[in-house]
Amino acid sequence: MRSMMILTEHQLRKLVSLDLEAVRCVEEAFRTLATKSVVMPPILRLDIVEHRGEVDVKTAYVPDLDGFAIKISPGFFGNPDLGLPSTNGLMILLSSRTGLVQALLLDNGYLTDVRTAAAGAVASMRLARKDSSVAAVFGAGMQARLQLQALMLVRPIQEARIWARDNSRAAKTARELSDQLGISVTACRSGKEAVAGAHVIITTTPAYRPILEAQWLEPGQHITAMGSDAEHKNEVEPQAIARADLYVADSLAQTRRLGELHHAIAAGAVAEEQVFPELGQITAGTIAGRTNDNQITIADLTGTGIQDTAIANLAFARAIANKVGTRIE
Repeated sequence: MRSMMILTEHQLRKLVSLDLEAVRCVEEAFRTLATKSVVMPPILRLDIVEHRGEVDVKTAYVPDLDGFAIKISPGFFGNPDLGLPSTNGLMILLSSRTGLVQALLLDNGYLTDVRTAAAGAVASMRLARKDSSVAAVFGAGMQARLQLQALMLVRPIQEARIWARDNSRAAKTARELSDQLGISVTACRSGKEAVAGAHVIITTTPAYRPILEAQWLEPGQHITAMGSDAEHKNEVEPQAIARADLYVADSLAQTRRLGELHHAIAAGAVAEEQVFPELGQITAGTIAGRTNDNQITIADLTGTGIQDTAIANLAFARAIANKVGTRIE
């Protein structure tokens, strides 16, 4: 008799944490995307404009994994005004051999949050200076918190600055992160102030117009841009892509269509046919990452289905090993 496992957010939080194991899981996903015959279709997105909502559906098949995930990820950015989280969702894990459902992961977006933050850590591990100690984070939501936490797993961060359009929210996030992480975290009145002297800059917002200007950038800085996961979103000024010594995509096919690169091409800052490396190629060692401490590097992270398949398989394997979850026939 066939059965399917159901895992709740509470159970998944105990099984999967934002730690070095999660970072390694996502790093291996990037490497696999660059080196194996992964099947990863374009993102399916549904926009619900009147409620500032969007729903992304992502998936990927990896030949060596027993299961593949289909992730449904809503983002409704007016939800905080209603006292609700802006992101939600679930993952369905299906057998790669039979197509039968193996597990329903009712994570409410938790696994997406973890794998997104872990991807930021992979980018910084490969592209940021090894002695990076000062971080600037744009945004004051969940990813702002998790991206800084993930960055601290791979770089010796001692100080962080937070900038957000709502300064009171930035100040609250800064206070809470100072207590949680044990470092100095302060809220800045301007993005320019936050960027000055920072070694790593992370943008985590759903901004429609650039919030990070090219003229603010300094030699040696690394930028991880992870908010522009739709055609209309744009956090980084297009000229910054042209100014960077090294631009890296999580998936070049995706960033040409909906990432920061998409806007740089549309603005004429870079040529449409220009080829750039992917993070998986750098992770696999086929292309060099940062080669000196003066380079300006940019990672354009739009989120890939292979990350969802990787984190879903990790969660499912741990659930089986720990005998967690509810089986239904």
